[in-house]
Amino acid sequence: MGDDELAELRRRRLDQLQRQSLDQQAMEEELHRQKQVDAQIHHVLLQILEPEARERLANIKLTKPEFARAIEQQLVALAQSGRLKQKITDAQLKELLRQLVPQKKDWNIRRA
Repeated sequence: MGDDELAELRRRRLDQLQRQSLDQQAMEEELHRQKQVDAQIHHVLLQILEPEARERLANIKLTKPEFARAIEQQLVALAQSGRLKQKITDAQLKELLRQLVPQKKDWNIRRA
């Protein structure tokens, strides 16, 4: 192996390590940004939800995280648009959930 080949291998390896480092930094920045967004959403929810409603939303988040995330985003959007005049109670959250959950079809199978 000549000096030129060895230098080329070193250069390639250095380039690879630099790309990996940049990728890792980008991932860390994205994670940090996502944590900031989550903290802001949590702060807004603390302001607009009564404790019982927050507890219900936390329970939903355990079973259906995507659905809970969508509800959180809608609640934050309502708060930011200024359409909320008071804190949302558990009963109001239940009603909102009833409106958002698609109705299940009831199937009756009978034997002739």
